[in-house]
Amino acid sequence: MSRPHGRPAGTAPPPSAAVSRRRVLAGSAAAGAGVLLPAPAARAAAGRDGRTVAVLGGGMAGLAAAHELAERGFAVTVFERKALGGKSRSIPVRGTGADGRRDLPGEHGFRFFPGFYRNVPDTMRRIPFPGNANGVHDNLLPLTAARIARNGGRSDITVPEPAAPGGLDPEVLRETVTGLVEQAAAVPPAELALFVNRFVVYLTSSDERRFGEWEHVPWWEYVRAEGASADYRTIVARFLTRGLVAVKERIASTRTVGAMGEAFVLSGLGLGADGGLARMLNAPTNEAWIDPWVRYLRGRGVRFAVGQSVEALETGGGRIRSVRLVDAAGRRRSAAADWFVCAVPVDRARALLSPAVLDLAPGLASLRELRTEWMNGLQFFLRRTPGGIGQEVNFMDSPWQITAVLQSRIWDRDFPRDYGDGEVADCLSLDISDWDTPGMLYGKPAKKCTRAQIAEECWAQMKDHLEDTGRSVLPDGMLHSWVLDPAIAWHPPSGGNVNDEPLMVNTVGSWEHRPESRTAIPNLFMAGDYVRTNIDLATMEGANESGRAAVNALLDAADSPAARVPVWRLHRPPELDGLKEIDARRFRAGRPNLFDTR
Repeated sequence: MSRPHGRPAGTAPPPSAAVSRRRVLAGSAAAGAGVLLPAPAARAAAGRDGRTVAVLGGGMAGLAAAHELAERGFAVTVFERKALGGKSRSIPVRGTGADGRRDLPGEHGFRFFPGFYRNVPDTMRRIPFPGNANGVHDNLLPLTAARIARNGGRSDITVPEPAAPGGLDPEVLRETVTGLVEQAAAVPPAELALFVNRFVVYLTSSDERRFGEWEHVPWWEYVRAEGASADYRTIVARFLTRGLVAVKERIASTRTVGAMGEAFVLSGLGLGADGGLARMLNAPTNEAWIDPWVRYLRGRGVRFAVGQSVEALETGGGRIRSVRLVDAAGRRRSAAADWFVCAVPVDRARALLSPAVLDLAPGLASLRELRTEWMNGLQFFLRRTPGGIGQEVNFMDSPWQITAVLQSRIWDRDFPRDYGDGEVADCLSLDISDWDTPGMLYGKPAKKCTRAQIAEECWAQMKDHLEDTGRSVLPDGMLHSWVLDPAIAWHPPSGGNVNDEPLMVNTVGSWEHRPESRTAIPNLFMAGDYVRTNIDLATMEGANESGRAAVNALLDAADSPAARVPVWRLHRPPELDGLKEIDARRFRAGRPNLFDTR
């Protein structure tokens, strides 16, 4: 099979072939002049020059696009239906704060910043934060203590926190060594060798093979999970897909899963990484990142219209003329602009594909082929901090593929002083990645459970892993309260839940259905984690990269002299270039990878 549509991942879009006389005359002194203008002057100049931009959506992609446009002198208005920050925002639990404390901090799901993120950290460095030399970026802390929890009496594997109170716990060390020995013995040597071989095959595969073959092979098939041991299927097939990226292993694109595995390994080796293997924010996302970002953008002249849903793209003269907006009260209005960046999630972007839009850009119809899944958060607020959990826990065998972080180990906050009613000492924040597998208490998938049943199931699944050797880690009396992501709502007619904020997932063959940032409509640009990006995964990094790509496409279309936005790519070890060139020739000849033993 040939690779669909254009360039491979990891390569930048080709620069515009035509360079205008105006841009040549402007020269390097004028490049980026909009960045140098004070915000009010930039907005006034933009208005005079017909450089108004409507950014549709205030999530990661929309804010990233607004940031780059504002720094280049464009007049930007962001229209957001719900709340700025999108899936990455904090969601305070209203009415829970008392005596001057803030409301308890809920969230769509905890924020995790792998070391191979480069675009998001660059943006963070340019967002001022009081007392921080590197802006919001200095609010990132390394994740240093993690636990892989198994159930059924098996020992867990713990990476202990170097500066943990009391130093290294001998019991933790004993359990970790035991767990490592158990895991090494659980997976047959032949299967370990098989997985190493499959990983080497992917590392040495050319882009031609990754797009032409691995894009169309499910991860389950690629790692040959059928008939393998239960532990091999759990760790290699299920956890690396459902636990990390919320996609099912039998339909997940090998190209995407393999690329993420490669990125984690390389960043762990310090190659192409902005920081360590993983980092997290030292406070709730809004406090540490989103609120300072919005303040900075307002200072640059960006306007925000929150509570305004984009209902339609209105066309005229072969372009987008305006957008029709509707607020919570049902009032409608139109907003015109010179340029439009569509940064709404894929499920909402599909709703904007009217016949008039598709007449101008028929290629956007393929958005309807993209698939979404659920990955949402649940927070347990605790009366005291549980022992032996560390910063992060992966509940490897949980039916719902739960991952959790203990916020007291990460946030620079005093819970009883800062949040709630004074009785909450900690927060165990969960991501639920599998909403389709039956749980252990009610025998129903999370999609079919009530909100209370979801909380009970998650609590039970954690205890099943942490208390399977007889010790008490999460006694029921420790629980103060809980909150589920409000995007999950019970829908009586269907006998289940609906999700207002699903996640785009990379299924086999999905690359060919994903749009580039520049569309066939000359003043419409796409941004979002479903747009083709180098990171190629529904993440904050992918959303940020897509916002940058949309701005660069807009600058080209506007024939702007402003400096183009830098876009970082995933690290590609040059040491493997020779093997990849050999593989490219073998692929074109219809032969397997040099290391493929099939």
